[in-house]
Amino acid sequence: MAFFPVFLSVVFVVRNQSEGLEKVISDAAAVIASVVSDYELIVVDNASDDNSISVLKSLTGESGLANLQVYALTKEVDTDTASWVGLENALGDFVAVIDPLSDDIAFAPEMLEQAVRGADVVFANNQQKSAQSRAYRGAYAVFHWLYNWFNGVHLAREAPQYRIISKRVINFILQHPQPAMTYRHLPATGGFARAYLSYSAKPKACGPKRLGDSIDRGMRLLVSTTRAPMRLVTSLSLFGAVANLLYSVYVLAIGLFKTDVAPGWVSFSLQQSGMFFLISLVLLVLGEYILNMASLSNEGPQYHVGQEFTSARMTRHEKLNIEEVRSPTIDSDTMPREQNV
Repeated sequence: MAFFPVFLSVVFVVRNQSEGLEKVISDAAAVIASVVSDYELIVVDNASDDNSISVLKSLTGESGLANLQVYALTKEVDTDTASWVGLENALGDFVAVIDPLSDDIAFAPEMLEQAVRGADVVFANNQQKSAQSRAYRGAYAVFHWLYNWFNGVHLAREAPQYRIISKRVINFILQHPQPAMTYRHLPATGGFARAYLSYSAKPKACGPKRLGDSIDRGMRLLVSTTRAPMRLVTSLSLFGAVANLLYSVYVLAIGLFKTDVAPGWVSFSLQQSGMFFLISLVLLVLGEYILNMASLSNEGPQYHVGQEFTSARMTRHEKLNIEEVRSPTIDSDTMPREQNV
């Protein structure tokens, strides 16, 4: 297996996985430690309500794993936001984002090889997927079709969750007002050198995903990463204004050239078309104003780290040529005594 003289950070997002958590992290440490000169494992606990925190605390003790950092969130957030918690706190030259339930850590060395060769972003797609309900699969397909239509990126194929990204890409994402939301698609659209790999590994057993949460997250992703939905609203408003204006011209023409028009029809039609014309103009202006404000807005923090603890042993510290200098102790017998005058 190849060896790479780089510093690699590996980010895991976990929730209620206390039973297999120690094995997942231990296996990751064994794989990563053998291929890089330095590494760190970052675990983001997404507000677990089991004993995951106790397990993670024991793993960061004196007899636990080295180079392990844990960030425990106070409330559950979406996977992309939780992943960004680890990404913005990572110190490595490259950062790998892994879902322990669906991604295979053993494939990371092949991805890292592509990153070292010059790829700013390396995506890996597992050909075997976790079983989900038919409703979830249908909503999943519709969302990716819409996102591909609006943004020109098929997230499932062109920006999967399993990825290795360079520090340069992370710094680029940090310049955006909502990095936790845009982190998912920016590496695939920012003009960076990309590599796409695929592998086949059986995903670990996991519960069905909640369709309501997925729809909410998908809508927020669509609204926050593209102007297309709001641009569609403003386009419809403009179309409505023009259509009502043309209808008013048609009503006037009928009133001038037709003799058998019902009494009051011309005035009533002009009143209705005029009102809808004004409403369409108001919606058009409001839509453009919302678009402008959305592009300038910067929302507050989307997460809060409740606890943070680090391994007692950090191998990169042991490699530094630094000695701890302690201040000399002062003997009480050698202290000058106060004399009474």
